[in-house]
Amino acid sequence: MVQNNDDMHKGHRRRMKSRFLENGFDGFAEHEILELLLFFAIPRHDTNPLAHAILNEYKTLANVFEADYASLLKIPNIGENSALLLSMVTHLAREYEKSKISKSTLLHNTETIGRYATLMMKGKTNEEFALISLDSNRRVNWNGVIAKGTLDQIEAYPRLVVSEVIKHNANNIIFVHNHPSGSITPSAADRSTTHELVLLLNSIGVSVLDHIIVSDNRYFSMAEAGFNFSI
Repeated sequence: MVQNNDDMHKGHRRRMKSRFLENGFDGFAEHEILELLLFFAIPRHDTNPLAHAILNEYKTLANVFEADYASLLKIPNIGENSALLLSMVTHLAREYEKSKISKSTLLHNTETIGRYATLMMKGKTNEEFALISLDSNRRVNWNGVIAKGTLDQIEAYPRLVVSEVIKHNANNIIFVHNHPSGSITPSAADRSTTHELVLLLNSIGVSVLDHIIVSDNRYFSMAEAGFNFSI
């Protein structure tokens, strides 16, 4: 008796799922990881050719998961559900990591600040400017994005910064923004904006502890580099 295509696909999918349940992704090739993920967006068709096509375009899983929805949609035959699923992976990873960090996390040195800031910006493809608000003991009481920009530029509006600082009763503030271009070196605009905001916040009794620039899971601390935050 000849096995039809539907039965073959069902059997293959069962075997792939069993492999994952037994050992996670250990032993999976990158295209097989994609193939398995795509099962949940494409219920009945063979996802192996599409998985190969996606990897051929993006080369690595990291590049696939960091690609945005619009870019993924350009892959032939990918479909909206598959593009959405893949574009969610990095964002899910960021939320998973953030959920492990208590809102009362103590940011007592550059390493803990840098790690926290890196998690905040994980998977971001456009520039964003965020604040970390700390109490007098340097425990986090709020964090959030207050401005979004294009791929390579952003304006941090002083009025928005002051509004959020007052709203969250911050004693200390850390600025965080990302450079999707890959460089973690602060630009002249980064330095001048930081100087302006430090002057403004100091005038209302709020201390700025650092400005962290994040890119590709790396970070740059302006305080560690010698920027004067005690203006």
